[in-house]
Amino acid sequence: MYKRSNTILLTIFSFMLILSCAKKGSITGGEKDEIPPVFIKAMPPNFSTNFNAKEIRIYFDEFIKLNDAQKQIIVSPPMDPKPIITPLGGTSKYVKIEFLDTLLENTTYSINFGESIVDNNEGNPTPYFRYVFSTGNFLDSLSIQGTVSDALEKETEDFITVALYEVNEEYSDSIVYKEVPRYITSTLDSINFNIDNIKEGTYKLIAIKDASLNYKYDAKQDKIGFYEEIVTLPADTAKAFKVNLFKELLDFIPAKPKQVSKNELIFGYEGVADSVNIHLLSTVPDSVVPENYTTRILKDKEKDTLHYWFKPPFEADTLIFEITSAKKSRDTVITRLKDQYKDSLLVKSNISGNLAFNKNFILSANTPLDSINEKLIEFTDKDTLAVPFSIQLDTLENEVTFTFERTESNTYKVQLLPEAIKDFIGNVNDTINFNFRTKKLADYGTIFLTLENVKEYPVLVELTSEKGELVTKKNVQNAEVIVFDNLEPAKYNIRVILDANKNGIWDTGNFLQVLQPEKIIYFPELIEVRSNWELKQTFTLE
Repeated sequence: MYKRSNTILLTIFSFMLILSCAKKGSITGGEKDEIPPVFIKAMPPNFSTNFNAKEIRIYFDEFIKLNDAQKQIIVSPPMDPKPIITPLGGTSKYVKIEFLDTLLENTTYSINFGESIVDNNEGNPTPYFRYVFSTGNFLDSLSIQGTVSDALEKETEDFITVALYEVNEEYSDSIVYKEVPRYITSTLDSINFNIDNIKEGTYKLIAIKDASLNYKYDAKQDKIGFYEEIVTLPADTAKAFKVNLFKELLDFIPAKPKQVSKNELIFGYEGVADSVNIHLLSTVPDSVVPENYTTRILKDKEKDTLHYWFKPPFEADTLIFEITSAKKSRDTVITRLKDQYKDSLLVKSNISGNLAFNKNFILSANTPLDSINEKLIEFTDKDTLAVPFSIQLDTLENEVTFTFERTESNTYKVQLLPEAIKDFIGNVNDTINFNFRTKKLADYGTIFLTLENVKEYPVLVELTSEKGELVTKKNVQNAEVIVFDNLEPAKYNIRVILDANKNGIWDTGNFLQVLQPEKIIYFPELIEVRSNWELKQTFTLE
């Protein structure tokens, strides 16, 4: 009995020991794989000459897949149609490249994979793998390098296409709209670029934010940058090229107008609506005295749209308009009229809650403002005391700006009595109330900015938000301390525009006119503004 008990105890102990060992030695899956796929071989071999194959296979030591292949993989010179590169959406131990286009004679090709080749399990990329071959007796070996920046924004977008166009007897600047370049590369997710395996010659260096990924410049949607001088190789191989991207301003092109109410037509457009005039070519009906036919044109603040207001309204099947712009371009457009309701007058303010000390109280409307009667406006503070004010009506911006001496920690009420505002088509307002507050001056901060190394005045100094939205700006005419006061606590960017043509705005570039955009210099760091805080900052321009 004693022996049997010992046997049972020994069995239980052994079982527990096995469980304990099993727990300590349980499978955890091992260490995470952080090793990228390793290139083994290629058929034909990498860096082949006298290449005439129809397909390439590039082998790796494990199963791979292609990640973001459309952006990452660059074939230079470009092919049309593009080669078929697999696997796409699957896995394999090799990359297969099938050529659909006839290869150029005596040409060095490079296929840059970026970081598209990743292992199947963990997605570890094989960085910047290149396959190079030549259809001639030797590989071209010249190269250039440089950086791409954005002319306006502090940060430059990823995947900028950088291209070289061969400058020969067939070259013209318009080639960027119609032809693919001789050599291309991409910045991928940096601002740096390298173009390798270039043959000796002369080239035009272009950068494009290529929205359609077709290696051609579309001014409607793409940004462009260019190096002004011709690149000569091998003489310029040691240069570090810098290219500035910008969005061109397009010429004004109107769209077909559309009637949206009894007294309003809208004209969509492309480009810049500068000094646009819309002239009615159609004859107004006999019921309308021609001298009484009046129009007003307002530019939409958010859309590329012109609002054409007219009075009196009349019936007609179609209307014909002639549209001219600042460049004296002339277009004729036609629209149909139909019976519509008359617009009502809607007035709104630019303030929701607090009115900052560096902003004005402004009213705007959905219809063109015609007049405002100051005597029918009551402006009071929190103690219901009358607040002296003046107003200014801007018919171009369709805004009414109130000027008054505000005080901190106060509450204001603006009441528009009936018929205080009259619009272009005869509408008047009912009673409207607007309420807003001011905060303590201690709730705001101030920047005292000193610029150094300014070569020429004037310059434009702008504060933007972290996201790049313009907050405020100053036109600086000479060396002085620049004060940005009553700023909301936040982080700001500071940028200085070198206003070369002294017109008070930033001017973009133009490729065909060989105009670079005006230079913008950003302060390298974000500036933090705190409540009740004065910050003194020196900005040395470089």
